[in-house]
Amino acid sequence: MKRSKKIIYTILVFFLIITIVIIGRALIGNHFKKKFSKVPPPGIIVTKVFKKEFSDEIETFGTAVSKKSKTFKIKKDDLTEDLKLKNFVKKGEILLKLKTENIIAPFNGVLGYTGLTEDILVSNNIFIVTLDDNSTIYSDIKIPENFSAFVKKGLPVEVKLSSYKNKIFYGEVDFVSSRISADTRSLLSRIKIQNKNLELISGSLLEVSLKFNLRESISAPNTSVMVEGDKSYVYKIDNENIAIKTEVETGLRSEKNIEIIAGLIEGDIIAAEGLKKVKPQGKIQPIFK
Repeated sequence: MKRSKKIIYTILVFFLIITIVIIGRALIGNHFKKKFSKVPPPGIIVTKVFKKEFSDEIETFGTAVSKKSKTFKIKKDDLTEDLKLKNFVKKGEILLKLKTENIIAPFNGVLGYTGLTEDILVSNNIFIVTLDDNSTIYSDIKIPENFSAFVKKGLPVEVKLSSYKNKIFYGEVDFVSSRISADTRSLLSRIKIQNKNLELISGSLLEVSLKFNLRESISAPNTSVMVEGDKSYVYKIDNENIAIKTEVETGLRSEKNIEIIAGLIEGDIIAAEGLKKVKPQGKIQPIFK
C-alpha cells in the first residue's frame, strides 16, 4: 500500500514538473516574442500645409512686337565706308555715316538690316536698316468671348517661347478692347512684358498664359492626395503621430501641388509620400521633408 502511494506521488510530481516546464517555456517565449517582434512604426515623409496662390488660366498665342521700331532705307552709293552696324545703340548715337547726312538714333535700340543679298544690292542699290526698342515687348492676343468678363487691365501673364524652353517671362494685360469681335467671337487684348535683358525678339511666337480669379488656398503635394471614387482623402498626422484619414475637397491641380478647398487648415501636418505604408489610425514615424 505504501509502495503504491509512493508510485502515485512520483507520477504526480513528474507531471507537475512537466506542466511547470511547459508553462514556463510558454511564458518566456511570449515575453521574448513581445520584446523582439514589436515592429516600429513606419517612417513616413510628412509636410506642413501652407497657403499658396492659385489662379485659373487662359492659354493662347501672340506675336512679339517691339515698343518702338523704325526703318531706314539706305542707298549703297551713299555710304562713306563699308557697312558696320553695332548690335545696340543709344539715343543720339550715329547709326550710319552717309555722304548726304548722318543717321542719328532717335531712341535706344537693337540694330538689324534686311535686303543685303548680293543680287538685291546690285539690282536695287538699296538696303534697309532697322532699329527696334525691345526693352518692352507687346503682343495682341484674342480672348474667347466666354472669358471676356474675367479679363481686366493689370492681370498677370506668363509667357514662354520655343527658344527658351524652361524660362518664363512675366508681364501683364496692358489694354482690353471695349468690343467683342463679331467675326472671331473674341476680345482683343494687349499684353506687355518687360524685356530688360533683350531676350525676347520682335516677331517671335509667344505662348501666353493669362491668369485670372487669383486666390490664396491651402496647397498640398499631389502625392499626398488619395482618390477613392468621387472623393479625395489625405492622412492628417495628429500630435501623437497617429495618421487620421481625412476627406478633403480639391480644386486646381498643378505639376507638383493641388489646391485644397476644404478639409485642412494652414499648419496641418499631412503624409506627403509613401501612403501605402500608412494605416488609418496607425502610428507613424514622421520625417519632415
